[in-house]
Amino acid sequence: MSFDADAKMRFLYALRSHGVTDSRVLDAMEKIDRARFVKGLFAERAYADMPLPIACGQTISQPSVVALMTQALDVQPRDKVLEVGCGSGYQAAILSFLGRRIYTIDRFRSLVFEARAIFEEMDLPNITAITADGSFGLPEQAPFDRIIVTAAAEDPPGPLLAQLRVGGIMVLPVGQSDTVQSLIRVTRTKSGFDYEELRAVRFVPLVEGLGQD
Repeated sequence: MSFDADAKMRFLYALRSHGVTDSRVLDAMEKIDRARFVKGLFAERAYADMPLPIACGQTISQPSVVALMTQALDVQPRDKVLEVGCGSGYQAAILSFLGRRIYTIDRFRSLVFEARAIFEEMDLPNITAITADGSFGLPEQAPFDRIIVTAAAEDPPGPLLAQLRVGGIMVLPVGQSDTVQSLIRVTRTKSGFDYEELRAVRFVPLVEGLGQD
C-alpha cells in the first residue's frame, strides 16, 4: 500500500483537525510513510488515526498523538533529541526531519534491530538507535535539548529530568494507571522545572530493565 495523494490528503486533514498547526511537523508527517512501520494484518490501517499493535506487546501511537507530542516538543534544527521508547521507529523518523541528532532507545533488542533497518533503508543517518533501559536515559550523551517519552511513568523520571539542559523541553505521559494518564510538557529553567498539562492520553507503561524478546 502506497501513501497516495488521496490517502495523504485525508491523513493531513485528520492531523489538522486534532490541532496540529506547526508547518514543520506537518511536513515531516507527510514525508514519513507510516506504512513502513506497520506490518502484517494491520498494514491496511496504516493511515487511520488509531494506535496499532507491533511486536513485543508494544504499540505504534496514533498519528495525531505523535504529531501533537512532536509539536509540543518544539524541536529546533540544531537540537539533540532523546526518545525513550523507540518501538517501531516511527516517532524517531519524524524527529529526524526536525532536529540535528536523534538518539532513540528501547528495552527490546528486536525492536531496535528492526527500526535500525528501516532507518537505513530510508537514509536517515542522524538517528542512533540503542538497546537500553529507558528509565535511566542516556547519560553518556547528555545533556539533551529535547526529550520525548513514549511510555507512561507515575512521575517524570529523575534521571531524565537531570539529562535535560536548562531551557530544554521534555514531553511525556504520566499517570498511575493505564487508563488515566496526562500528557505533560516539562521545561527546565535555571531555578527548576515548569510543568504544563496538555491532554489526556493512553500509553503502555514505562518499565525498568531490558525486555525479553
